[in-house]
Amino acid sequence: MTIHIGAAPGDIAETVLMPGDPYRARWAAETFLDDAKLVNEVRGMLGFTGTYKGNRVTIQGSGMGMPSLSIYANELISQYSAQTLIRIGSCGGMQPHVSVRDVIIAMSATTITSPSSGIFREVNFAPTASYDLLAAAVAAAKTRGTTTHVGGIYSSDVFYAERPDLDEQMVRHGILGVEMEAAELYTLAARHGRRALAILTVSDHLQTGEALPAEDREQTFGDMVEIALEAAFS
Repeated sequence: MTIHIGAAPGDIAETVLMPGDPYRARWAAETFLDDAKLVNEVRGMLGFTGTYKGNRVTIQGSGMGMPSLSIYANELISQYSAQTLIRIGSCGGMQPHVSVRDVIIAMSATTITSPSSGIFREVNFAPTASYDLLAAAVAAAKTRGTTTHVGGIYSSDVFYAERPDLDEQMVRHGILGVEMEAAELYTLAARHGRRALAILTVSDHLQTGEALPAEDREQTFGDMVEIALEAAFS
């Protein structure tokens, strides 16, 4: 048991999927896992452990933003020995060829600052995914026929950004989408020698203004969860 995770020793699997929304964690656990058991509800940040095709999996909410994710990822790694951490979340599309409902598999995550920035001082550390997970996720997406884009994303430290010039530079440099957590997850995984990946569903688009209706999200987000589960155990 840690400050933010009330799970007992042994309740957390070595493979952890991390949606930002705790209710998405519950939905994913109930939909995709067998014998899912609630193992954490501290501060309402729900976590469940069950099995997928016989493999133990934990699905633990991480909250919004890098500071929140950093808390949960640190505790999962240091206290529960999590080995594989996969973010499953939503993002905003940034490129014209990226459409709402598409899935982005993040090769790298650009950011202005994260909770780990102070460690590197003058160095601009480049957070990247674990290649074996990335390759497995791409293969799983192709098998499913899911429209998928692989490349760099931008992990913003604010939701209500007021830097249109920055968005323009992200688009200019090929960034596929924007979210708020992956850069810190990749950095922590690198620091502790763990595997990490972010698989994201495009729920809205910064250029077109299109947004995915709430009633349409479940099936598309289901594709993302299944890709993550298949990648974790391939």
